Order: sequence, then structure tokens, then C-alpha cells
Amino acid sequence: MDPDGDLVDDRLARGCRCFAALSGGALAGYGWLSTGPEWIGEIQLEIKPGPNEAYVWNCFTLPEHRRHGVFRSVVKGIAAVAAKEGLSRLWIGSVAIPAQQAIGPAGFKPALHMHSTIRAGMCWLKVIVPEDADLELVEAARDVLGIGGHPLRIATTLRRSRPRRH
Repeated sequence: MDPDGDLVDDRLARGCRCFAALSGGALAGYGWLSTGPEWIGEIQLEIKPGPNEAYVWNCFTLPEHRRHGVFRSVVKGIAAVAAKEGLSRLWIGSVAIPAQQAIGPAGFKPALHMHSTIRAGMCWLKVIVPEDADLELVEAARDVLGIGGHPLRIATTLRRSRPRRH
């Protein structure tokens, strides 16, 4: 999990769970599941899943196993465990095109599109509602990503960058 290997104990201590995909007995990929707040470094926002919700994050496929369905298998496996445990909604984000193509077939629907650029200590974030988005899902996404008790704005914002490891 380099460069995040030193964060595993802290993640497990706060209740996060790690799921792994194995190939021939060796690690092929992994992903994390959290029911509590988590920092999303790519967009520099905290997600706060609601009751019976969780966030799927930090999914990674080892290079030698890419383009073989490992990511999709990890996400589907996490979703199956979450459903069995009674979680009613999972949130997930993607910044990689191959991963984005696997999310829909894994049962996820787009709620928001976000574009983030970090330069010179500033974070520029553009939040867009996809044309075919379910408006109830959009509002729920705005709530779990809200700042200071206010739903996330559908807009372009510029604010000081706040990088942190989690």
C-alpha cells in the first residue's frame, strides 16, 4: 500500500475495513470501506456518509493485474458485503477513466461530476450535475459532501488547498 502503508493501522483503528482481491494467492488489488467521515484528497472535501451508508475509497490494482477486472471485482465484492450488512447506499468516486468504466456495471449511478486542480496552494473545484442524474441522488451527494452543515454548492470554487493524509 505504498505510500499509504503507514496509515493502515490508523484506518483500521477508526473502523475502516480493507478488502483484497487475490490472484494465485498473491495480492492483485484492494479497496477500503468506511461508514464514518473520510477525507477525499483528490477534491479536498470530507465525505460524511449518512446512516446505513458507506464510502468505497482508495481502490488500487497492482500494475501487473490491471485491465483484468480486478477493480470491478473489488468494488462488486465490497458492494455485496455492504448489502448483506444492510447498508442502503454506497458512495464512490473515480479519477481514472478505466475505473469510471467499471463503476456503472458494478451498480453505481453518477450523482456529481467534479474537476479539481491544485496549484500554488489553492484548490480550484468545479462541481457539475450530470444530465441524466437522479435529482434525489444529487441532493444526497451534496449533503454528504457539504461543508459546515451546508450542502455542497453546484459551482466553481477557489479556496486554500488543505492536503492531508488519511
